[in-house]
Amino acid sequence: MPIPNQIRKFFFPSFTPKFLIRIFLVALLAYLFFGYICIPFTIRGTSMEPTYHNGGFNFCWRLGTLFSEPKRFDVVMVRFAGSRVMLLKRVVAQESERVEFRDGKLFVNEREIEEPYVHYPCDWNLPPRQVEKGFVYVVGDNRSMPIENHHFGQTSKSRIMGVPLW
Repeated sequence: MPIPNQIRKFFFPSFTPKFLIRIFLVALLAYLFFGYICIPFTIRGTSMEPTYHNGGFNFCWRLGTLFSEPKRFDVVMVRFAGSRVMLLKRVVAQESERVEFRDGKLFVNEREIEEPYVHYPCDWNLPPRQVEKGFVYVVGDNRSMPIENHHFGQTSKSRIMGVPLW
């Protein structure tokens, strides 16, 4: 049974200069979009569980922090080393605020903060510290991990690369 001409052209196009230019432009735009604007990443580690699971897949949306600064409770991608190693963390305090942990509870400016995203028991204790100007304080959602095994603390706003897409 012969294949209709339109279907054949769709699956087996002629390699004309116009077609090759179109392929090149699509490849270039995909490279720029997925390399600099919407960067794919795999979650490695359990510091953000149960919100984000180890082995999960997501995209770092760089435009998410381009026009606005991260707010308290936002989940952000923090550049850890180079441009490809990033940490997924939650912003819990803004610049010039005092942050501390008492028996697993988060206190900002001496006021206890409700954290509905923290599901596991926590016994962290951390003395009060002031967040410097131009910085935010970030921490993971999985506080059942010992405090020594967690990467957290204040980070420069310039190190925040974007937000997870979902």
